[in-house]
Amino acid sequence: MRPPRDRQRAYLSGRRAERIACWLLRLKGYRILAVNWRCTAGEVDILARRGRVLAAVEVKRRAGGLVAGEAAEDAALFAISPHQQARVARAAATFAARRSDCRALELRLDAITVTSPTSGWRGGLARALQWGWPRHFPAAWQADSR
Repeated sequence: MRPPRDRQRAYLSGRRAERIACWLLRLKGYRILAVNWRCTAGEVDILARRGRVLAAVEVKRRAGGLVAGEAAEDAALFAISPHQQARVARAAATFAARRSDCRALELRLDAITVTSPTSGWRGGLARALQWGWPRHFPAAWQADSR
């Protein structure tokens, strides 16, 4: 009965990563508008606003790379396929269209990677996480407009 337990552990780990990302965004001056927002077009992990920008943030949590020598941050970024980028972009555009206060904002797709440190102290700090500050994916909006 390991698969359900592993799936639950992965789900909880992802939720923790989203909470970390929300706090990071708040510290950077963003206001969180929605978390895990869903519509028929897709799902957005975090929708956050700062100034005239509405950022659709995809959060990826990885403990390590998929192949030998690959960094966990790279593995997390490669997990966001162009198809997924377009789906998140469509969902963010739907969110902005439904809210009158977001219609005139510039839409942006970002990714925050949350990874476990590969070296350092064990013991109590083994649960410490590192994050990569958002990477911008401008191609997602171009793919959506075709």
